[in-house]
Amino acid sequence: MKKHENLMKARLLVLPCLFLCQPATAQTSDQAPALPYKLTIGLYQYSGADAQNGQAMDINLRHTSEAGNIWFGHYVSWAHELTQDRAGWDRSLPLGPVRIMPSLQLASAGAWTSSVGAETGDNWFVGTGFGRTNLRDSVSLNFDPNDSYTVSGGYRWHENESASFVLVRDNRLHPDQQHLHLIYRAHLPDTHRLTIDLLFKSGTV
Repeated sequence: MKKHENLMKARLLVLPCLFLCQPATAQTSDQAPALPYKLTIGLYQYSGADAQNGQAMDINLRHTSEAGNIWFGHYVSWAHELTQDRAGWDRSLPLGPVRIMPSLQLASAGAWTSSVGAETGDNWFVGTGFGRTNLRDSVSLNFDPNDSYTVSGGYRWHENESASFVLVRDNRLHPDQQHLHLIYRAHLPDTHRLTIDLLFKSGTV
């Protein structure tokens, strides 16, 4: 993948994040209107054998409406004197029993990333997807190849709790690269949420 993607993927990552604004949720008539946006600040500590250790920060503001999610992000890595601004859009479109999930991301220096996915099922669910980029230098904060096929599945107890897997396989530059995510999400008090993501990598990273 792109050189900055490899730079980030090759490192051990710690992700303490601060959620300041919660997305819109259902409300009763006596509740105050929920805010339709979420501000996320991610602090990254990474290390690797092929480059110096360092820290990075990503600031992301997301707005949710009937048009989908629109977001803006700013990433800075002090050790590598690297900054990148990003804007993106994604949405889930119901089509009978299937949900179609397109997304588009634009980044500074002319980079773009696009994807489309399909998912079906309520409690038990399965999905698949396809991603493509223009191969411009870009920071990948999901640490997966973006030129890829994906397969996913899992179980949702209710809207805020689920256990799932996502298998991501490179389909362009490093076809032997494969990432397997095991993900658990749970609702916590006071509109907080717990996410545990275990990642197993194989092939050329």
